[in-house]
Amino acid sequence: MKQHNYDVHFFGRLWTALSLLIICAVPAAVCAYLGVWPSGKLVAAGILKVGIIYIPIGIIEALTFGPILGPSSSYLAFITGNLTNLKIPCALNALESAGFESGSAEGEILSTLSVAVSTLVTTALLCAGVLLLVPLTPLLSSPVLAPAFANVIPALFGALGYTFISQNWKISVLPLVFVLVLYVSLPVNVAQTISGALIPVSVAVTVAGARFLYKRNLV
Repeated sequence: MKQHNYDVHFFGRLWTALSLLIICAVPAAVCAYLGVWPSGKLVAAGILKVGIIYIPIGIIEALTFGPILGPSSSYLAFITGNLTNLKIPCALNALESAGFESGSAEGEILSTLSVAVSTLVTTALLCAGVLLLVPLTPLLSSPVLAPAFANVIPALFGALGYTFISQNWKISVLPLVFVLVLYVSLPVNVAQTISGALIPVSVAVTVAGARFLYKRNLV
C-alpha cells in the first residue's frame, strides 16, 4: 500500500505538471508563431482578475473534494476538470450504489474508475459534438428546443443540489438561507458582479454551520 501511494502521488504530480506545461505552451506557441507577445502588466492584470475568484475556489475544491475522491481519483479529476457538475456526482453515485464509504480503499478504487469512465464518455461526446455541430445546427437552433437549452443550467444544478442536500439536509439550511437573503437584498447588478467571490464566503458559512450542528450532536 505504501508503494501504491508513492506511485499515485509521483505520477499524479508528474501529469499535473505536464498538464500545466501544455496549457501554458499552447498560447506561448501561438505568440511565438505570430511574433506578438502581451506585456507583463497586462498578463498580471488578467491573472489578478481571474485569480481573485478561482484561486480560492481551487484551494477549497482541493480540500473539499480530496477526501471524497481519494488521491488517485483526485489527480485524475483535477487534471481533466469539470469536477462539480460531472466527476463528483459520478463518484458519489458510484459509491452510493455500491455501498462503499468515501476514504476507504474500495471507495478510492471505485471513485477512480467512475471518474475515468466519465472522462472517456465526456471526451467521446465532445468529439461527436464537434463533428456533428454543423450538420445539427438547424436542429439545435430550432425554437422548439430553445426552452430546453434555456433550462440546462437550472436542471444541472438542481440535480447536483439534490445529490448533496439529500445526504444531510440540516447542513444545507444555513447556506441556502444565507445565499437567498443575500441575493434578495442585493441589487441584481451587484449580485452578478460579486457572485464568484461569494463562493468562498458561502463555503465558510457552510463549514461554520456544520461545525455548530456537529458540536451539538444534531448531525
